[in-house]
Amino acid sequence: MGDNQDKYLDIFEREFLPHANALKTFAFHLAYNEEDADDLVQETFMKAHRFIDRYIEGTNAKAWLFKILKNAYINQYRKRSKRPTKVDFEDFISYHDTDEDGGATGYLDLREEIFENMMGDEVTNAINALPVDFRTVILLCDIEGFKYEEISKIIDIPIGTVRSRLFRARNMLKENLQGYAQRLGYKNVRGQKAKKEEE
Repeated sequence: MGDNQDKYLDIFEREFLPHANALKTFAFHLAYNEEDADDLVQETFMKAHRFIDRYIEGTNAKAWLFKILKNAYINQYRKRSKRPTKVDFEDFISYHDTDEDGGATGYLDLREEIFENMMGDEVTNAINALPVDFRTVILLCDIEGFKYEEISKIIDIPIGTVRSRLFRARNMLKENLQGYAQRLGYKNVRGQKAKKEEE
């Protein structure tokens, strides 16, 4: 038993804990509240620890944890809405890597913008203003870098639905941000990254 405990502790520290910040960011964008986001991350790690024996070492820990968090959020939302239905943990404990759809796109990678400190409050607000289904796919794909098949498993929708939601979410975001981009001096260059207008 002791050997297993050591092994699980090692998996938890090596494969799960490094994703804490990404989980917190995702939770905050879902919940809009620091305290609720912390609760979701804590619940995620508690469930991951409780069911760690069902996790296959070396598989996609990040996707497994994100699925737990997403389902914890759904359960929290339903509890507040007084809906009795809960997402069964069995639905996601068996998340494992499979042959993945490419998922690569020609879109601007929003993660680059965030880490280069180019995303202002307007961009964050525009993402947060999207309906939750669209916000979720944008966060998972363009912020967290999950592939379409991983997103499909995390939020339990077909890959085709992931693609269509992502397309619609990006269009909504583009519409919401056009005025902001123009004020910053960007112009729309179809098929390329927006280029700063020369003064």
